[in-house]
Amino acid sequence: MLEQQLQLSVQDEDQLSLDLIEAQYTLKNTRDRNNAKSLVILVSGIELAGKGEAVKQLREWVDPRYLRVKADTPRLFTEKQTFWQPYTRFIPAEGQIQVMFGNWYSDLLTTAMHVSKPLDETMFESYIESMRAFEQDLKNNHVDVIKVWFDLPWKALQKRLDNMDVSEQRWHKLHGLDWRNKKQYDTVQKLRQKFTDDWLVIEGENEVLRDQQFAQYILHALKNLPKHKTTVRTKWKQAVVPESLLNPSTDIMDAIAYKAELKKLTQKVSDALRTDSRNVIITFEGMDAAGKGGAIKRIVKKLDPREYEIHTIAAPEKFELRRPYMWRFWTKLTETHEITIFDRTWYGRVLVERVEGFAKQVEWQRAYEEINRFEKDLTDNQTVLIKFWLAISKDEQEIRFKAREAVPHKRFKITADDWRNRERWDDYLNAAADMLVRTNTEYAPWYVIASNDKYSARIQVLQSILKQLKVD
Repeated sequence: MLEQQLQLSVQDEDQLSLDLIEAQYTLKNTRDRNNAKSLVILVSGIELAGKGEAVKQLREWVDPRYLRVKADTPRLFTEKQTFWQPYTRFIPAEGQIQVMFGNWYSDLLTTAMHVSKPLDETMFESYIESMRAFEQDLKNNHVDVIKVWFDLPWKALQKRLDNMDVSEQRWHKLHGLDWRNKKQYDTVQKLRQKFTDDWLVIEGENEVLRDQQFAQYILHALKNLPKHKTTVRTKWKQAVVPESLLNPSTDIMDAIAYKAELKKLTQKVSDALRTDSRNVIITFEGMDAAGKGGAIKRIVKKLDPREYEIHTIAAPEKFELRRPYMWRFWTKLTETHEITIFDRTWYGRVLVERVEGFAKQVEWQRAYEEINRFEKDLTDNQTVLIKFWLAISKDEQEIRFKAREAVPHKRFKITADDWRNRERWDDYLNAAADMLVRTNTEYAPWYVIASNDKYSARIQVLQSILKQLKVD
């Protein structure tokens, strides 16, 4: 167990506080360096084991301005939300420490103990596996995660319940468990042992030792944050660029046929999106001027603006760069809208960030699996993910660029960077080929749409949405 490995014992409080503050400021100052990190502390445990008291004491020993605490009562998992969605907004920026007093493990236990619909053992263990994978992705992206379980024997728990102030009783009932029920207590202990092998387990009977052990573990974590992996050991095998990217179809759709088909499909798509009980996420990637905006306009043509959200993704802001690259996408997936459209996406990690050198080789090569896990979590939770790559030829792109420059109200769409990016055309095609091969999954397949002809491209996009939604 971790507590045995650390050999924790009571220390002088003044010295412990000084050590904690020094380590806290060392972490804070890393945000301006290449080795910037942040720390998430997951706190869970038996009721009345002293979780809150230990966190409160920690805050007195450190500089409280730089210790963020998020406290939540455990919640039940829902079919349309991943286990991490309620918490990703609170993933700390580089140099910060975030205590999650209530987290995805607390929710897992609450859901597993729910009387009307308990989790079976296979599902419980599957959640643990997914949670650890998510935590590893956080660690790979400079957010270390440590986990602390506060334990309390049955007899000590009952004694504390007997002595608990009446004003506190309502709060403890909010956690949904009857801590007078020995069977429930034993079940919690049995379940938590399935995931706490990599946690620090603190016995809560001795209050002084409990608070000291918690603080010392935080100090140990701050002094031993893992180093970032910077080198790649395996040789990269470049995917072959498919013909659909090299030479997109140049077939032209008749304008009259297009208008008739468009009228029919826009209504059919809006009806399908509106009536589908699942969340729907539609994403667009492709070269500049490939027609992403025009396709999106036709998708939402018959929808009410209150029914959907469109996110146009540009270069990340400075505050976003201080968090995992997925953070700015996690935080855009809210419960407010069931239909979400992205004009460029998280695939920027393996496209522009790869090509332009904004991401290290180890980072973009690792991102394919991180993205696949992210999308699998979404699709496992009542979400349909529809991904489009709009393929345009280099010659057609040049024609559209020049047309934009010639039309006053379209000049804002063309910049010097757009012209410069054409010099890296082959690099972007190679990046797109790798992306399509490595992230084309059964649960989130790619649709490659030839967009030299805007009419046929828009029709194919609408048809593909209906196909993914399984609408005839």
